[in-house]
Amino acid sequence: MTTFGFIRHGLTRWNAEGRLQGQIDIELSEEGVLQAKALANRLSGEHWDAIVCSDLQRAAVTAKIVGKELGISENCITADSRLRERAFGQLEGTTVAERIVRWGEGWSSLDLDTEQDEHLIERALDFMQWATEHYADQKVLVVSHGGYLALLYKALFADHKDEYLSNTSLTIATLNQTQWTKTLFNCTAHLNT
Repeated sequence: MTTFGFIRHGLTRWNAEGRLQGQIDIELSEEGVLQAKALANRLSGEHWDAIVCSDLQRAAVTAKIVGKELGISENCITADSRLRERAFGQLEGTTVAERIVRWGEGWSSLDLDTEQDEHLIERALDFMQWATEHYADQKVLVVSHGGYLALLYKALFADHKDEYLSNTSLTIATLNQTQWTKTLFNCTAHLNT
């Protein structure tokens, strides 16, 4: 049985501002670093074999903070571009208010070069196919992004219901042959201590 711990990266300044990041490489804020440390502390009593993360620094730094606490050497932390957030095209770097000013109230129905759901799901499932083979019968942490993880969860879990994914939220799932089972979803108990 293979176990995955899916983690959304820590908070960034742009998250706090409500600014869409997409694939722009934004660093963690001080609060985001503290969130990652709190998650690392929460996981410190557990055994994880490896970490795979998006190559964008907000996810990569979250992964390194967690890895350091878990005693996972940096050579066991793999950056993978398939874990990047959705490309939001012209929307990247904007807030909702700025989008309304620029494109009007109907901005969300416009073609503004946003990566389509089908492409993102294909990219995510390609990663998961590789990861389930590469890390068979291991415990692996995967650090990625909110939009990416939301679509991945829809693809993996038949019973999935949409829910906002909090920064440094932890979702644990196991794969037993072809059946995915969620044992923890969008948990941020580490932020309440």
